[in-house]
Amino acid sequence: MIIATFFFSLMGSFVKIGATHFSSVELVFYRSFISLLFLFIYIVISQEELKTPHLRKQIDRGVVGFLSLAFFFYAIAHLNLGSAMTLNYTSPIFLGFFLPFISHQKIKKSILMCTIIGFIGALLILDPHGEWQSWFAGLVGLISGIGAALAYIHVIQLSKLNEPDWRTVFYFTLVSTVGSGLWISFNDCQKLVWDDMWILIPLGLSATIAQIAMTRAYRLGNTLVIGALSYLTIVFSGVISLLYFNETMRIEDLIGASLIILSGAIASNISLKSRIN
Repeated sequence: MIIATFFFSLMGSFVKIGATHFSSVELVFYRSFISLLFLFIYIVISQEELKTPHLRKQIDRGVVGFLSLAFFFYAIAHLNLGSAMTLNYTSPIFLGFFLPFISHQKIKKSILMCTIIGFIGALLILDPHGEWQSWFAGLVGLISGIGAALAYIHVIQLSKLNEPDWRTVFYFTLVSTVGSGLWISFNDCQKLVWDDMWILIPLGLSATIAQIAMTRAYRLGNTLVIGALSYLTIVFSGVISLLYFNETMRIEDLIGASLIILSGAIASNISLKSRIN
Protein backbone atom coordinates (compact mmCIF):
# COMPACT_ATOMS: atom_id res chain seq x y z
CA MET A 1 0.00 0.00 0.00
CA ILE A 2 2.95 2.31 0.63
CA ILE A 3 3.93 1.82 -3.03
CA ALA A 4 0.37 2.74 -4.08
CA THR A 5 0.35 5.93 -1.99
CA PHE A 6 3.72 7.00 -3.38
CA PHE A 7 2.62 6.52 -6.99
CA PHE A 8 -0.71 8.28 -6.35
CA SER A 9 1.31 11.23 -5.06
CA LEU A 10 3.55 10.98 -8.12
CA MET A 11 0.48 10.98 -10.36
CA GLY A 12 -0.75 14.15 -8.64
CA SER A 13 2.64 15.75 -9.26
CA PHE A 14 2.46 15.08 -13.00
CA VAL A 15 -1.10 16.44 -13.04
CA LYS A 16 0.23 19.60 -11.38
CA ILE A 17 3.01 19.92 -13.96
CA GLY A 18 0.70 19.09 -16.86
CA ALA A 19 -1.87 21.67 -15.75
CA THR A 20 0.40 24.41 -17.09
CA HIS A 21 -0.13 23.01 -20.60
CA PHE A 22 -3.43 21.11 -20.55
CA SER A 23 -6.92 21.47 -19.11
CA SER A 24 -8.06 19.13 -16.34
CA VAL A 25 -10.25 17.08 -18.69
CA GLU A 26 -7.39 16.71 -21.19
CA LEU A 27 -5.21 15.34 -18.40
CA VAL A 28 -8.00 12.92 -17.44
CA PHE A 29 -8.06 11.73 -21.06
CA TYR A 30 -4.31 11.13 -21.32
CA ARG A 31 -4.16 9.54 -17.88
CA SER A 32 -7.06 7.21 -18.74
CA PHE A 33 -6.00 6.41 -22.32
CA ILE A 34 -2.45 5.48 -21.35
CA SER A 35 -3.71 3.39 -18.42
CA LEU A 36 -6.19 1.72 -20.77
CA LEU A 37 -3.34 0.66 -23.05
CA PHE A 38 -1.41 -0.93 -20.17
CA LEU A 39 -4.55 -2.69 -18.91
CA PHE A 40 -5.40 -3.97 -22.39
CA ILE A 41 -1.90 -5.45 -22.74
CA TYR A 42 -2.38 -7.20 -19.38
CA ILE A 43 -5.77 -8.59 -20.46
CA VAL A 44 -4.36 -9.93 -23.75
CA ILE A 45 -1.33 -11.53 -22.09
CA SER A 46 -3.33 -13.10 -19.24
CA GLN A 47 -6.24 -14.01 -21.57
CA GLU A 48 -8.83 -12.64 -19.16
CA GLU A 49 -12.54 -12.50 -20.02
CA LEU A 50 -13.43 -8.86 -20.70
CA LYS A 51 -17.18 -9.30 -21.15
CA THR A 52 -19.19 -8.48 -18.03
CA PRO A 53 -22.72 -9.56 -17.04
CA HIS A 54 -23.05 -6.29 -15.11
CA LEU A 55 -22.38 -3.74 -17.84
CA ARG A 56 -24.87 -1.15 -16.54
CA LYS A 57 -23.36 -1.19 -13.06
CA GLN A 58 -19.84 -0.95 -14.50
CA ILE A 59 -20.86 2.06 -16.59
CA ASP A 60 -22.50 3.73 -13.58
CA ARG A 61 -19.33 3.23 -11.55
CA GLY A 62 -17.25 4.51 -14.47
CA VAL A 63 -19.29 7.70 -14.87
CA VAL A 64 -19.13 8.54 -11.16
CA GLY A 65 -15.41 7.78 -11.09
CA PHE A 66 -14.77 9.86 -14.21
CA LEU A 67 -16.52 12.93 -12.81
CA SER A 68 -14.74 12.56 -9.48
CA LEU A 69 -11.38 12.26 -11.27
CA ALA A 70 -12.06 15.37 -13.37
CA PHE A 71 -12.96 17.39 -10.26
CA PHE A 72 -9.87 16.02 -8.48
CA PHE A 73 -7.54 17.06 -11.32
CA TYR A 74 -9.13 20.52 -11.39
CA ALA A 75 -8.43 20.92 -7.67
CA ILE A 76 -4.80 19.83 -8.12
CA ALA A 77 -4.37 22.38 -10.91
CA HIS A 78 -5.67 25.29 -8.81
CA LEU A 79 -4.59 24.42 -5.24
CA ASN A 80 -1.33 23.33 -3.71
CA LEU A 81 -0.86 19.59 -4.12
CA GLY A 82 -1.15 18.71 -0.43
CA SER A 83 -4.46 20.55 0.04
CA ALA A 84 -6.00 19.04 -3.11
CA MET A 85 -5.04 15.52 -2.00
CA THR A 86 -6.41 16.13 1.49
CA LEU A 87 -9.80 17.30 0.18
CA ASN A 88 -10.04 14.26 -2.08
CA TYR A 89 -9.27 12.03 0.90
CA THR A 90 -12.46 13.14 2.63
CA SER A 91 -13.95 10.16 0.76
CA PRO A 92 -13.76 7.73 3.76
CA ILE A 93 -15.77 10.23 5.82
CA PHE A 94 -18.49 10.46 3.18
CA LEU A 95 -18.35 6.70 2.63
CA GLY A 96 -19.07 6.13 6.32
CA PHE A 97 -21.93 8.62 6.07
CA PHE A 98 -23.49 7.12 2.90
CA LEU A 99 -23.18 3.39 3.68
CA PRO A 100 -25.93 3.28 6.36
CA PHE A 101 -28.39 4.80 3.87
CA ILE A 102 -27.39 2.27 1.21
CA SER A 103 -27.84 -0.64 3.64
CA HIS A 104 -31.01 0.90 5.16
CA GLN A 105 -29.46 1.21 8.60
CA LYS A 106 -29.62 4.01 11.13
CA ILE A 107 -26.58 6.26 10.94
CA LYS A 108 -24.38 6.04 14.03
CA LYS A 109 -23.70 9.11 16.13
CA SER A 110 -19.97 8.40 15.88
CA ILE A 111 -20.15 8.53 12.06
CA LEU A 112 -22.13 11.76 12.23
CA MET A 113 -19.49 13.22 14.54
CA CYS A 114 -16.71 12.14 12.15
CA THR A 115 -18.56 13.84 9.29
CA ILE A 116 -18.86 17.08 11.26
CA ILE A 117 -15.17 17.00 12.24
CA GLY A 118 -14.21 16.27 8.63
CA PHE A 119 -16.30 19.20 7.41
CA ILE A 120 -14.61 21.50 9.91
CA GLY A 121 -11.25 20.33 8.55
CA ALA A 122 -12.42 20.92 4.99
CA LEU A 123 -13.65 24.42 5.85
CA LEU A 124 -10.24 25.28 7.29
CA ILE A 125 -8.63 24.25 4.00
CA LEU A 126 -11.30 25.94 1.87
CA ASP A 127 -10.57 29.31 3.54
CA PRO A 128 -13.85 31.21 2.89
CA HIS A 129 -11.98 34.49 3.40
CA GLY A 130 -9.46 33.73 0.64
CA GLU A 131 -9.65 34.45 -3.08
CA TRP A 132 -12.80 33.27 -4.85
CA GLN A 133 -10.82 31.12 -7.32
CA SER A 134 -9.07 29.22 -4.53
CA TRP A 135 -12.31 28.80 -2.60
CA PHE A 136 -14.07 27.43 -5.69
CA ALA A 137 -11.20 25.03 -6.43
CA GLY A 138 -11.35 23.83 -2.83
CA LEU A 139 -15.08 23.21 -3.14
CA VAL A 140 -14.47 21.23 -6.33
CA GLY A 141 -11.83 19.19 -4.47
CA LEU A 142 -14.35 18.45 -1.72
CA ILE A 143 -16.90 17.33 -4.33
CA SER A 144 -14.25 14.99 -5.75
CA GLY A 145 -14.09 13.38 -2.29
CA ILE A 146 -17.86 12.88 -2.32
CA GLY A 147 -17.62 11.40 -5.82
CA ALA A 148 -14.82 9.05 -4.75
CA ALA A 149 -17.00 7.78 -1.88
CA LEU A 150 -19.91 7.12 -4.24
CA ALA A 151 -17.57 5.37 -6.68
CA TYR A 152 -16.28 3.13 -3.88
CA ILE A 153 -19.87 2.17 -3.00
CA HIS A 154 -20.26 0.99 -6.60
CA VAL A 155 -17.00 -0.98 -6.24
CA ILE A 156 -18.34 -2.67 -3.08
CA GLN A 157 -21.55 -3.60 -4.90
CA LEU A 158 -19.63 -4.96 -7.90
CA SER A 159 -17.32 -7.02 -5.67
CA LYS A 160 -20.40 -8.61 -4.08
CA LEU A 161 -21.43 -9.62 -7.61
CA ASN A 162 -18.01 -11.34 -7.97
CA GLU A 163 -16.72 -8.90 -10.54
CA PRO A 164 -12.90 -9.10 -10.59
CA ASP A 165 -11.03 -5.96 -9.55
CA TRP A 166 -9.11 -5.62 -12.81
CA ARG A 167 -12.36 -5.63 -14.80
CA THR A 168 -13.86 -2.85 -12.68
CA VAL A 169 -10.66 -0.81 -13.11
CA PHE A 170 -10.73 -1.47 -16.88
CA TYR A 171 -14.31 -0.28 -17.37
CA PHE A 172 -13.71 2.77 -15.17
CA THR A 173 -10.68 3.64 -17.30
CA LEU A 174 -12.63 2.98 -20.51
CA VAL A 175 -15.54 5.23 -19.48
CA SER A 176 -13.11 7.95 -18.39
CA THR A 177 -11.30 7.75 -21.74
CA VAL A 178 -14.54 7.96 -23.73
CA GLY A 179 -16.07 10.69 -21.55
CA SER A 180 -13.02 12.93 -21.55
CA GLY A 181 -12.39 12.18 -25.24
CA LEU A 182 -15.89 13.36 -26.15
CA TRP A 183 -15.41 16.54 -24.13
CA ILE A 184 -12.10 17.52 -25.72
CA SER A 185 -13.40 16.70 -29.22
CA PHE A 186 -15.97 19.50 -28.85
CA ASN A 187 -13.62 21.99 -27.19
CA ASP A 188 -10.36 23.69 -28.02
CA CYS A 189 -7.45 21.72 -26.65
CA GLN A 190 -3.70 21.98 -26.46
CA LYS A 191 -1.82 20.60 -29.45
CA LEU A 192 0.10 17.50 -28.45
CA VAL A 193 3.87 17.49 -29.12
CA TRP A 194 6.60 14.97 -28.33
CA ASP A 195 7.98 17.17 -25.55
CA ASP A 196 4.74 16.55 -23.63
CA MET A 197 5.35 12.81 -23.48
CA TRP A 198 7.65 13.10 -20.45
CA ILE A 199 4.62 14.37 -18.53
CA LEU A 200 1.81 12.28 -19.99
CA ILE A 201 3.41 8.82 -20.08
CA PRO A 202 4.59 8.96 -16.43
CA LEU A 203 1.13 10.32 -15.53
CA GLY A 204 -0.63 7.30 -17.00
CA LEU A 205 2.03 4.83 -15.83
CA SER A 206 2.07 6.08 -12.22
CA ALA A 207 -1.75 5.99 -12.12
CA THR A 208 -1.75 2.39 -13.40
CA ILE A 209 0.89 1.21 -10.91
CA ALA A 210 -0.92 2.96 -8.05
CA GLN A 211 -4.27 1.44 -9.02
CA ILE A 212 -2.86 -2.09 -9.32
CA ALA A 213 -0.86 -1.80 -6.09
CA MET A 214 -3.88 -0.49 -4.18
CA THR A 215 -6.13 -3.25 -5.52
CA ARG A 216 -3.57 -5.89 -4.56
CA ALA A 217 -3.11 -4.35 -1.10
CA TYR A 218 -6.84 -4.40 -0.34
CA ARG A 219 -7.12 -7.98 -1.58
CA LEU A 220 -4.16 -9.38 0.40
CA GLY A 221 -3.71 -7.07 3.38
CA ASN A 222 -5.59 -6.08 6.52
CA THR A 223 -8.29 -3.63 5.41
CA LEU A 224 -8.01 -1.44 8.49
CA VAL A 225 -4.21 -1.17 8.20
CA ILE A 226 -4.45 -0.52 4.46
CA GLY A 227 -7.03 2.22 5.04
CA ALA A 228 -4.76 3.90 7.57
CA LEU A 229 -1.70 3.63 5.31
CA SER A 230 -3.63 5.21 2.42
CA TYR A 231 -3.32 8.57 4.17
CA LEU A 232 0.41 8.47 3.44
CA THR A 233 -0.63 9.89 0.06
CA ILE A 234 -1.29 13.20 1.81
CA VAL A 235 2.13 13.07 3.50
CA PHE A 236 3.99 12.22 0.27
CA SER A 237 2.05 14.92 -1.60
CA GLY A 238 2.85 17.51 1.06
CA VAL A 239 6.58 16.71 0.84
CA ILE A 240 6.57 16.82 -2.98
CA SER A 241 4.54 20.05 -2.87
CA LEU A 242 7.15 21.67 -0.63
CA LEU A 243 10.33 20.34 -2.23
CA TYR A 244 9.43 20.43 -5.93
CA PHE A 245 6.70 23.05 -6.30
CA ASN A 246 7.90 25.23 -3.41
CA GLU A 247 4.33 25.31 -2.04
CA THR A 248 3.76 25.79 1.66
CA MET A 249 0.64 24.89 3.62
CA ARG A 250 -0.90 27.39 6.01
CA ILE A 251 -1.33 26.44 9.65
CA GLU A 252 -5.08 26.21 8.91
CA ASP A 253 -4.32 23.71 6.12
CA LEU A 254 -2.26 21.54 8.46
CA ILE A 255 -4.93 21.58 11.17
CA GLY A 256 -7.64 20.87 8.59
CA ALA A 257 -5.63 17.98 7.12
CA SER A 258 -5.11 16.52 10.59
CA LEU A 259 -8.85 16.68 11.33
CA ILE A 260 -9.70 15.04 8.00
CA ILE A 261 -7.14 12.24 8.49
CA LEU A 262 -8.32 11.61 12.06
CA SER A 263 -12.04 11.60 11.23
CA GLY A 264 -11.47 9.59 8.05
CA ALA A 265 -9.48 6.91 9.86
CA ILE A 266 -12.14 6.61 12.58
CA ALA A 267 -14.96 6.52 10.00
CA SER A 268 -13.14 3.80 8.03
CA ASN A 269 -12.74 1.73 11.19
CA ILE A 270 -16.43 2.06 12.10
CA SER A 271 -17.56 1.29 8.53
CA LEU A 272 -15.33 -1.78 8.37
CA LYS A 273 -16.66 -3.16 11.66
CA SER A 274 -20.24 -2.54 10.49
CA ARG A 275 -19.64 -4.48 7.25
CA ILE A 276 -17.99 -7.35 9.15
CA ASN A 277 -20.86 -7.55 11.64
